[in-house]
Amino acid sequence: MKHNTKRPLSLTLRVVLSVVVTIAVCLLVVRQLLISSIEHHFIEQDADELGVIVHSVQQVFLKEPTDPKTLAQSLSQAVAGHHGVYYQINNSQQQIIYNNANFDLSQLTDTDESIDTFKIENIQHWQYQDKAYRGIALNIATANDNYRLITAIDMDFHIHFLQQLGQSLWVILLGSCLLTLLAAWIAVHQGLAPLRGLSDNMRDIQTSKLDIRLNANEVPSELTHMVQSFNHMLNRLEDGFTKLSHFSADIAHEIRTPLTNIITQTQVSLSRQRTAEEYQNVLFSNLEEQERLSKMVSDMLWLAKSKNGLITPNKQPLNIAKEVAAIFEFFEALADEAGVKLAFTGQPSVINADRTLLRHALTNLLSNAIRHTASGHSIIVNSYQQAANTLCISVENPGPAISAEHLPYLFERFYRADQSRQRHSDGAGLGLAITKAIIEAHDGDISVTSDKNLTRFVITLRMT
Repeated sequence: MKHNTKRPLSLTLRVVLSVVVTIAVCLLVVRQLLISSIEHHFIEQDADELGVIVHSVQQVFLKEPTDPKTLAQSLSQAVAGHHGVYYQINNSQQQIIYNNANFDLSQLTDTDESIDTFKIENIQHWQYQDKAYRGIALNIATANDNYRLITAIDMDFHIHFLQQLGQSLWVILLGSCLLTLLAAWIAVHQGLAPLRGLSDNMRDIQTSKLDIRLNANEVPSELTHMVQSFNHMLNRLEDGFTKLSHFSADIAHEIRTPLTNIITQTQVSLSRQRTAEEYQNVLFSNLEEQERLSKMVSDMLWLAKSKNGLITPNKQPLNIAKEVAAIFEFFEALADEAGVKLAFTGQPSVINADRTLLRHALTNLLSNAIRHTASGHSIIVNSYQQAANTLCISVENPGPAISAEHLPYLFERFYRADQSRQRHSDGAGLGLAITKAIIEAHDGDISVTSDKNLTRFVITLRMT
């Protein structure tokens, strides 16, 4: 089944589009505000001119002329110097007394109704023969008659100006977007140059060059944290790769020894005719080496499971004193043979733990202590509460001190403080690693201290 995954947009395109969209929206808002402001200014300007016309006409009627010719002449002279301004006076019989337009202005209004007071909100927008006007119809009352004043201003100049302005603003908007697009692309391209440099440096990193580190001082401050995190990752990878290399060498060494023994003994036994008893001894010897290999593989599989969180302790209440007594009973014969005494001190505390795993951990520590304790000395297991909910179990034995340089590595697989790698026991160097894995599976901790008189392993576990 094919999965069609759409490639995400590049960072450059994302930033450029974001900048362009932001600039475009801002310019559109500015364009709309500018046009609205100019339209409002035109409305106020037209209102002022209409107000002047209304006032001038009203001043004519205040003189109350009775002669129609005199009235018409006075009305023609009332307004001067106003281009594109038209007004018309009708009497109560709807007769036109004066009109300076070339058409009847009454056709502009929808109704014959008029208002008595001039207000800017009463100004109307009229449309006649594909032309737009802004005007008002007012009542003018005199002692002799009631007149209707219709005045209008031609809006063609305003409309033409706003159309040209709108077209200019669209050109400015388009040009600004294109320039912004180019400037943003150049800026982002240059801004990502340090990332391209980092990518080139990362390309040089190989398994044989894990010591390469990126210089945080050569990148912008925004990338410093990323470079530091990358260097920390390289530190962990280098450390893990080094450990893996050592582990591979160690496991090859540990497996090679029993395999060499098996091959050598088999070749020697086949070099000439042997008795049945001699063949049986060779088989027993080979079986011993094979059991060692089998145990090593089992331990490695167990450690692999623990590292991947596949080991879940089956916790139950355990009395530490009773568990240690059972382990002492198991080691009694081995301790007597080595001339070592086993002793337990402390309170018989109860802790929730997996009995099999905890005994395995303590068995590894005791086995290790017996091997390194001289005859006539004692190994002491002590339990004590370090805090209200924390129990410590220590295993201490007298013996030669472990160098401080070896202490941090004692719990690593196949690590031996004896760098000569000569095997003096049946161990494969996995006991302490398994012990640490068991304790960590219980959410606990294990540590070791050593001086010229005493070596002490301390297990710290939570009691609940």
